[in-house]
Amino acid sequence: MARTVAVNFAAVLSKFMRWMPISMLLLSVCAFAQSGDLESVLGQMDAAAAKFRTTQANFTWAQYNAVVNDITDTQKGKIYFRRVGKEIQMAAEITQPQAKLLIFSEGKIQVYQPSIDQVDVYDASAHREEVESLLVLGFGGGGHEMLKSFDVNYLGTEKIDGIETAKLDLVPKSQKMKNNFPHITLWIDASRGVSLQQQLFETNGDYRLAKYSDIQINKKIPDSVFKLKTSSKTKTLNH
Repeated sequence: MARTVAVNFAAVLSKFMRWMPISMLLLSVCAFAQSGDLESVLGQMDAAAAKFRTTQANFTWAQYNAVVNDITDTQKGKIYFRRVGKEIQMAAEITQPQAKLLIFSEGKIQVYQPSIDQVDVYDASAHREEVESLLVLGFGGGGHEMLKSFDVNYLGTEKIDGIETAKLDLVPKSQKMKNNFPHITLWIDASRGVSLQQQLFETNGDYRLAKYSDIQINKKIPDSVFKLKTSSKTKTLNH
């Protein structure tokens, strides 16, 4: 039986972001100016975002602990994004080290843990703008849309796995968001229009490094990917 639990949403979002950092930030960029002009990069992001329908990819998320100066947790799986009307939906299937399914749709965050057959549901409708700016950053909103939530700096170019990328650093404009995540760094592969790597920094010096591979753009994704597969015995907690 479902039950309701009072919860501080900022704390929930912070915890959720440790599970799934910036949720794939696959920024739709077709190319960037060699001159490093930020306005040119943002304009090209806008043009590519207008064509966005879906994106899916494999991911590896590594949590770095500043105190021990090492990686303390690594998760692997597959992530999906799609546009439905004006909404961007996200689903992440974590397969290692333990199965978990994360879904963001219709103003709700759902976290399903098969090992205990439990779903935690978080109502994000009152904080939708904040959630979307982090979880689906860059999907459909374009470069200039991103400027509503972040101050963006162009840091030049850098090679990631032999591929030249444009490097952007984002600082949240919201003080509440900044208290949890002071800044975010993105590495954008201009040749394919996606972000190959993201780094989410926390106030204590820890960070989560996300890397993506086998990226597929605008390929049809079944509706079932964005729906939980539960039973009458599944415990649901509404937060």
